[in-house]
Amino acid sequence: MKELIEYIARGLASQPDDVKVTEELEEDRVVFKLQVAAEDKGKIIGRQGRVAQAIRVLLRVAAVKNGTRAVLEIV
Repeated sequence: MKELIEYIARGLASQPDDVKVTEELEEDRVVFKLQVAAEDKGKIIGRQGRVAQAIRVLLRVAAVKNGTRAVLEIV
């Protein structure tokens, strides 16, 4: 799932080398934290958060296939 987030974010970002995804385990879910360059945050979030929501939906589907819960935070 981490690779999926990196792949999508690198495709959207102007500076793909600055994309970093960290994974943390909290209680019953996995929290992925996505870090991008400051000028790429708008591209990752999208208008009214539509791109971010789409990434979260894909992540949720991948997590269900693995039998876990996952959350994406953009920092």
